[in-house]
Amino acid sequence: MNMLTHDIAAANDDRLGRSRTVRNGSIALVALLLAGGAWKLTHQAPAAAAPPPANVTIAAPLARDVRAWDDYIGRFAPSKTVEVRPRVSGQVVGVHFKDGDIVRQGQLLFTIDPRPFAAALAEARANAASARSTLALARSDLARANRLVGDEAISAGEVDALKARVQAADAAVAAADARVREKALDTEFTQVRAPITGRISDRRVDAGNQVAGGEGTTGSLLTTINALDPIYFTFDGSEALFLKAQRARAAGTAASPVEIQLQDEAGYRWKGQLDFTDNGLDPRSGTIRGRAVLHNPNYFLTPGMFGNMRLASGGTQRALLVPDAAIQTDQARKTLLVVGQDGKVVVKPVTLGPVVDGLRVIATGLLPTDKVIISGTQMALPGMPVQATAGRIAPEANAGAPAADAPAAAEATFAR
Repeated sequence: MNMLTHDIAAANDDRLGRSRTVRNGSIALVALLLAGGAWKLTHQAPAAAAPPPANVTIAAPLARDVRAWDDYIGRFAPSKTVEVRPRVSGQVVGVHFKDGDIVRQGQLLFTIDPRPFAAALAEARANAASARSTLALARSDLARANRLVGDEAISAGEVDALKARVQAADAAVAAADARVREKALDTEFTQVRAPITGRISDRRVDAGNQVAGGEGTTGSLLTTINALDPIYFTFDGSEALFLKAQRARAAGTAASPVEIQLQDEAGYRWKGQLDFTDNGLDPRSGTIRGRAVLHNPNYFLTPGMFGNMRLASGGTQRALLVPDAAIQTDQARKTLLVVGQDGKVVVKPVTLGPVVDGLRVIATGLLPTDKVIISGTQMALPGMPVQATAGRIAPEANAGAPAADAPAAAEATFAR
């Protein structure tokens, strides 16, 4: 019994010893953790300071008068085209121009053998002289008869016959003179002259060939001439163009100016005016044929050439402009960054217009007093303060074309 009691007491002492060991170990671990945390707090580097405000350049939008343009593509066409055909038949004996020359109205182009026509003219003149001789004889007979009427030596019927003979001879003279004029025209037509001033095509016949004369298209085609000064530019426009032209005409405004750029040109150097719109729209395409007229004194422009045309879409208007590089894209909308009164960045959705000398017209969403960020937009974050420096917006005459992803818009130029 005493041994049992001794064993129980020994077991209790052993459990108490282990409990003290665990408790002492826990206390040591907690102390170690507290010591480590204290060392970390005392030896940790100081927290980083807040970044300074971003440096940006701001400027008020440029306010200028601009003229808006609509863009079209078309072709040049001659203001006049003439097919040169002979009026008389015969053999071509002379060609008096070089293919592709500029010819003047009335210039000799072809000569048809005039000898048969000169002979016919001489015959007609001889017939006319004979008719005049017959007329003179008839008048003399009538004069003698009139002197005998008072003596009743001639009957009234004979006098009437002599009067009729005079009238017939007079008509014969008129007919003979008409034949003379006709043969003279035929002789004149043996010299084929340019009916208009312009650039001539190549000759379709050479000297020695027989050609057929006639009216309309029955005569042989000798060559063609295109009048190039002035020259036309034809294009297809929308129904909106027709309505615009009609309202401008009703208001009594001047013809809309146009400017045309050729394929190898950087600018629109060719100036003209809209002078014609067709009398009906094409129901299949909803477009209407339009035409502009341009001066072409050096005959540089040639029918068939393509050109990019811009048509003034109204008078001048006041517009706000900013650098095209300042425009940002926020999903499906275009935005500008401006600096508010509190010095923080504000995002403004805007509607874009055309580009003028590197500057983008802002149609809506911008005020003349806004301070637009024109440089440093990459570091400017909405709602954050910035360090602003004043700048200035100015047009760039040699600015490149807008980016390919720029929204479609009509062109514009600064009003002069």
